[in-house]
Amino acid sequence: MRYDMTPENRALGYKLLTATVTPRPIAWVTSLSPEGLVNAAPYSFFNVMGNDPPVVALGIMAKPDGTLKDTARNILATRAFVVNLVSRAQAEAMNHTCIDAPPEVSEIELAGLDTLPSAQIAPPRIAGAPVSIECILHQAVETGTAQMLMIGEVKAIHIDDACLLDAGRGYVDTPALDLIARMHGAGWYAHRPALFELERPRYAPKG
Repeated sequence: MRYDMTPENRALGYKLLTATVTPRPIAWVTSLSPEGLVNAAPYSFFNVMGNDPPVVALGIMAKPDGTLKDTARNILATRAFVVNLVSRAQAEAMNHTCIDAPPEVSEIELAGLDTLPSAQIAPPRIAGAPVSIECILHQAVETGTAQMLMIGEVKAIHIDDACLLDAGRGYVDTPALDLIARMHGAGWYAHRPALFELERPRYAPKG
């Protein structure tokens, strides 16, 4: 079956993409409004996109009414945000921050979350997150009506000491992070998927 992505098929396209491009890592983004209110919201259109400089990309779609989401407005205004990765222990709190609260209400408070200060930027990180990535906006690309691709340059990474095998060498006990990922449908997530290892091949010309 082929599906052509026409303007009339946008809702169908979203459904197909989110049902097939899985699992997706979750960026639990904290940002600050110009008035100093802390916003928290999860986004699964997210990934690492380079390392020189280190950058992450975050896709933020419009609100149902077609306006920018609070996260996008905050990042455009302050040029800073934190990507917190989500462990299974914080899944329910993360889900609570999906709530359609008005801009003057902090999802951090609604979810009963604690925060910790960041090292290089103003927005705080979420306490208990196994990984928090401090970012400065590198570039904002308008990909549609009130739809933004935020490219953030990574300025600092916080990793729970309990999840490090060798801190000096940067060896991370990745399974210990206990991360969840976004799956299909309205509320499905993946946790502790089965792992397998493949050795990367090396090309050797035939003699």
